Amino acid sequence: MAHIGNGVEYALHCLLYLVGRQAEAAPSARDLAEFQGVSPSFVAKLFTRLEKAGLVRAGEGVKGGFRLARPPEQVTVLAVVDAIEGGKPLFDCREVRRNCVLYRDAPPSWATRGVCGIHAVMREAEQEMRQALARHTLADIAAGVSVKVAPQHLEAAETWFQARAAARGGRPGEGKGTAR
Repeated sequence: MAHIGNGVEYALHCLLYLVGRQAEAAPSARDLAEFQGVSPSFVAKLFTRLEKAGLVRAGEGVKGGFRLARPPEQVTVLAVVDAIEGGKPLFDCREVRRNCVLYRDAPPSWATRGVCGIHAVMREAEQEMRQALARHTLADIAAGVSVKVAPQHLEAAETWFQARAAARGGRPGEGKGTAR
């Protein structure tokens, strides 16, 4: 069972398409969803969370679309995880130690004193994971992608997003439609 859902992965991919995006070709949630082959309503929900977290901002009207609200160097992977997942913990301690059959309904204080050893290990692991996610930014990921992805793909993606923006009126005098 994944503790970080697929929404985080899709959100990060969407955000990568916003890095370095020209202002006149800001993609809509529908554009980003179609480009990745997922439901527009799913991506719209992700962008609602990302916008609430201050990671993106939506343009108004026909020329709208989404843009990063901060430079990619200031958008950590942890910020995206927290925006999408709501900061839920990796481990939810159930205090199983309280349920031992030998204790009946009243576990002795020594059995439940302090943090459970298992919970302590899980909390440490989560802190280390969160620190690792905080060290990596959207700019770091984008830099890695730019050396792996063929230039023709990057150009084709840019052309596709520009055509979508033009079709919904992203450039003066071209197309009609709405941002979302």
